[in-house]
Amino acid sequence: MAAALLFAAVAPAFAHGVAEGDARFIEQASGTHLIPFVYLGAKHMATGYDHLLFLFGVIFFLYRLKDVAIYVTLFAVGHSTTLLYGVLSGTHVNPYIVDAIIGLSVVYKALDNMGAFKVWFGFQPDTRAAVLVFGLFHGFGLATKLQDFALPEEGLVANILAFNVGVEIGQILALSAILILMDFWRLHHAFARHAFASNAVLMAAGFTLMGYQLAGYVINA
Repeated sequence: MAAALLFAAVAPAFAHGVAEGDARFIEQASGTHLIPFVYLGAKHMATGYDHLLFLFGVIFFLYRLKDVAIYVTLFAVGHSTTLLYGVLSGTHVNPYIVDAIIGLSVVYKALDNMGAFKVWFGFQPDTRAAVLVFGLFHGFGLATKLQDFALPEEGLVANILAFNVGVEIGQILALSAILILMDFWRLHHAFARHAFASNAVLMAAGFTLMGYQLAGYVINA
C-alpha cells in the first residue's frame, strides 16, 4: 500500500492529465454528448491520483459504510459545487496554487490520521468540515483542467453536468476498489502496526504534490 502511494506521488503529471484524443474531442464536442462526457469524467477521476490519495486518507480509519458514505458525500458536494461553478461561470483560479492546496489536503488528512492536531493544539478539528472545504478546492482543480480547453457553448451545461456525473461514478468505482483492499489489510494484524507509517508516506506524497505544483508556479510566474 505504501509503495502504491509513493508511486502515485512521484507521478503527479498524470494526476490531471488529459489524453490528446480526449482533449481534441472536448474542444470539438459541439452539442450535447452525455455518454462521452460521463466516460471522460469517470476516467479523469480514476486517474486523478491527488483526489484518490485524499480519499484514501479520509476513509483510512472509517470502518462503517454509513460513515464512508457521509464523508464521501461531503467531498462530492464540495467538488461538484466548484467544478460546475468554475466552468459555467468562467471563474478562473491559478491551477498551480489550487493543485498545491489539493496536495496540502493530503498532508492535512495524513496528519489528522496520525493524531498530530490533538498533540499540537490539544483538540481535534472538525473532520467533516475539513473534508467539505477541501472538496471545494478539489472541484476547482477539476475546473481548471476543463478551462484549458475552448469549450463549445452549444450543449455546454448538459455536457459539464454529465462530466460531473462521470466524476462521481469514477469516484465510487475507485473507492470500492480501495475499500476492498483496505478490508483485507485491516484483517491482518499488521494494519495497526503499519497505520502510522502508512500515513507518514501519505503525508510525504502530499508534500511531493505540493512541491511539484509550487515549483511549477514559480517557474511559470
